[in-house]
Amino acid sequence: MGARLEGRRIVVTGAASGIGAAVARLAAAEGARVACLDRDGAGAAALATGLPLPGYSEQVDVTDPDAVKRAIDAAAKALGAIDGLVNSAGVVALGPISEMTIDTWRKVIDVNLTGTFIVSQATIPHMRNTLDAAIVNIASAQALMPIAGASAYAASKGGVQSLSKALAAELAPDIRVNCICPGLIDTPMNAGLKKAPEDGPPVPLDRYALRRWGKPEEIAASIVYLLSKDASYVTGATLAIDGGRTFH
Repeated sequence: MGARLEGRRIVVTGAASGIGAAVARLAAAEGARVACLDRDGAGAAALATGLPLPGYSEQVDVTDPDAVKRAIDAAAKALGAIDGLVNSAGVVALGPISEMTIDTWRKVIDVNLTGTFIVSQATIPHMRNTLDAAIVNIASAQALMPIAGASAYAASKGGVQSLSKALAAELAPDIRVNCICPGLIDTPMNAGLKKAPEDGPPVPLDRYALRRWGKPEEIAASIVYLLSKDASYVTGATLAIDGGRTFH
């Protein structure tokens, strides 16, 4: 077992699958106790039960401020405090803007951007009196280099990037805030992008210098770094982990 997060108490949203699950597993392996929050309460509970250190799990919708506050307060009580937060909950919706409904637009913005705000607002009071407190928000390479047909998703993730910078300025020097911009990661949320030829072409990997999908564990490794003391002089940063998508 590693020790980079020894004794830390970390909240992870979207923890039942994908990047969130990978973060929860790696953080626990590095010595942290983890609170796993997700709309999929059973999935969050199953993941928390399998972690090497005692943790906590709760079913919660990040767009519900009252439910989020209750879940964060309960997590802080169960863990003793909160030193770190990873905002990983997210949804994606693709399609031309001419066909996008206002309900779809609002759902993407509400979960990805407003959800990050709601969870951060509820968690920050629990972090102010802890040492080495850190927040990592998950945006997307779409925030840096959007593609056609991703207007709602790109807008929401661009907002997450800007919110991260604003919080870094507001919460310094007590709480560090950084942002991760993943590229094409092999998660359940992105499963629809791996279309069979009869359903249309898959995402062209020649847009990515490394010519492959990323793994959730590769994103988790950078998030754990940003949560740890190794990143003690890093705040307000945006880290693109995208296989070279945004420069290629």
